[in-house]
Amino acid sequence: MSCCAPGAESALDLAKAAGPAPDEIRLASRALGDGLMQTHLAVPGVHCGGCIQAIESALGKLDGVVHARVNLSTKRVSVKWRGEALPPIAKTLNRLGYAAHLFEADVGKDETLSELIRAVAVAGFAAGNIMLLSVSVWSGADETTRDLFHWISALIAIPALAYAGRIYFRSAWNALGHGRMNMDVPIALGVSLAYGMSLYETIHHGQHAYFDASVSLLFFLLIGRTLDHVMRQRARTAVTGLARLAPRGAMVVREDGSRDYLPLGEIAPGMRLLIAAGERIPVDGIVRGGISDIDCSMASGESAPQVAEPGASVRAGMLNLTQPITIEALAAAKDSFLAEMMRLMEAAEGGRARYRRLADRASALYSPVVHLTALLAFAGWMLATGDWHRAITIAIAVLIITCPCALGLAVPIVQVVAARRLFESGIMVKDGSALERLAEIDMAVFDKTGTLTTGPAKLQNADEIDGEALALAGAIAGHSRHPLSQALAAAGRRDGGAPRFDHVEEVPGCGIKAKAGAVTWRLGRAQWALGRKGAEGTVLARDGVQVATFLFADQLRTGAEEAVGRLEVDGIPVEIMSGDSESKVALTARRLGVEHYRSGVLPGEKAERIAVLAADGHKALMVGDGLNDAPALAASHVSMAPATAADIGRNAADFVFLRESLTAVPVALDVARRSGRLIRQNFALAIGYNALAVPIAVFGYVTPLVAAVAMSVSSLLVIGNALRLDGARQAAAKPEEAFSGARAEAA
Repeated sequence: MSCCAPGAESALDLAKAAGPAPDEIRLASRALGDGLMQTHLAVPGVHCGGCIQAIESALGKLDGVVHARVNLSTKRVSVKWRGEALPPIAKTLNRLGYAAHLFEADVGKDETLSELIRAVAVAGFAAGNIMLLSVSVWSGADETTRDLFHWISALIAIPALAYAGRIYFRSAWNALGHGRMNMDVPIALGVSLAYGMSLYETIHHGQHAYFDASVSLLFFLLIGRTLDHVMRQRARTAVTGLARLAPRGAMVVREDGSRDYLPLGEIAPGMRLLIAAGERIPVDGIVRGGISDIDCSMASGESAPQVAEPGASVRAGMLNLTQPITIEALAAAKDSFLAEMMRLMEAAEGGRARYRRLADRASALYSPVVHLTALLAFAGWMLATGDWHRAITIAIAVLIITCPCALGLAVPIVQVVAARRLFESGIMVKDGSALERLAEIDMAVFDKTGTLTTGPAKLQNADEIDGEALALAGAIAGHSRHPLSQALAAAGRRDGGAPRFDHVEEVPGCGIKAKAGAVTWRLGRAQWALGRKGAEGTVLARDGVQVATFLFADQLRTGAEEAVGRLEVDGIPVEIMSGDSESKVALTARRLGVEHYRSGVLPGEKAERIAVLAADGHKALMVGDGLNDAPALAASHVSMAPATAADIGRNAADFVFLRESLTAVPVALDVARRSGRLIRQNFALAIGYNALAVPIAVFGYVTPLVAAVAMSVSSLLVIGNALRLDGARQAAAKPEEAFSGARAEAA
């Protein structure tokens, strides 16, 4: 079993062999800003590390191409380019022998799996019948009967090898036709040699023929490849699930009131779309008509439906539940939230971390090394025994058993599963290498406002204030839009009628002055409200006499205390770095139990602090949300931002968490550490397999059939080990229990 994509050159792919026209590619490309464009193309013929290296090297040499990456699991090529003229991307791919076409989410029938199952059935049927004929030969049939059964077996094997083996043969032929080698070449060679050797024995009335071994070899290879395909698809169910959330199109309401149904790709910003109850929103937009309940769980993690009324923003993939609404499209489908999440999920495998680069280099060396090993084994056995039959059998076994598939899958399969696990926890990862970097951190630096704290400030001492004074202050505060006034108005709201004032005036920077008859009320800064210097805090005063004092504090983001606690239990010290005042930062640090904090820090100083930590040998995680955090996010070893962050902050971060809770940080760290362990285990399995299997095959202790089984098992072990990450859900599913248990253990 190899890393090749079975069915890569299906009828659909052959129909697209010419590739998309340049105008089609340009229309499908998306602008990244600063004149930079990004193009995604599906390349089904991508097989292994050698394919990745060939494509990335050729595309990287084109004028205007800034960046080229191949995703092995999704069979996609991502190219970033700059300039007025589109680089000849599709032409270059075709020249290399890789048919390319515009990517379309495949949410229908899995044609590759269907082809594999049919091939397995044909190979299995043929192998069973040839085995029955072989039993008679092994039982001592005379020469005439033996030869007849051998010829019948040869006739059965020909169509079986032609139909079931075409998956390997066409891939190998395509590679050789373009001057390349891939991992299907030795498989096709091994199966062909086994059949050819058996046919030679039959023609010369030999006592033994191995048609059963040839077809059975193909049968077991196909079983392994089918299981490989199924397990890969299981690992990528998150991306498939996202693709299924995208509707095929939407009803467009024209200016004259007429309605047309347009495919998703034709919906443009500014169009008015009618979304019926039960339909998913196709693109990002804003509600212009109607009121309905919207299921936003896929975007925010909030299980309760949210009310969408005119002026409310909605995102692609959200589900309209109760009433029809009309929305105005704000972005095309390729630039909407759902498409961005799919890109992030797929980009998770594309990173070139240390382990990934090592695996790619090893896989790229596979073909020349395995062919040389098989040739040396053949030559050595010929010199030692002079038995060409035995020598070629051993060479075939070496061709089959030497498998870099497990090594090629060691990193990407773990990254795909990890990306899915993170997505299920509401966390998007932009780059597979970010997982490796996150697992290496030795400290975490948090911004305060918008990260550790969120939303408006909250009144802290409401229970200590007289009810009438609180209601009066709330009524006065209701005349201001200041965040502290809004918090006070919410705390002082009563069911009874609000007090009436003759005149209300807001004094910028000071507070609110309200008159009721001869009485003057002042709510705001103590120095202004009481008319004396040195007074501090926010007070309510009647004719200059203090009536009540109000204490405010920022609201901690959900899960902030738990996240900080879990990081400290995991041995990750936490530091707060904020541009806010000393008193506010100190209060937040005390509430979270954080010892080290910095206040009044400017954006450039945040980046400088990260640089100082790096110079001291620290690998810091930066978690921030604002425009002022972007330099520090970009400069840190690894970074994370909430989905509510400014655009530049989200773009600079390696991880984006979609839900409100800050427990996303320790959850991501846990997944990253588990992923690192699984990758190292996969490397050990892959290297250990080849170190053991190759010498055994070279010394003649393995038949081609056993080699095929061993080859399949090695890859399945690696994939199965990666899927163990799916079982590690305790930290994400019940973070409060995991945190409590860790705290108790530490204590």
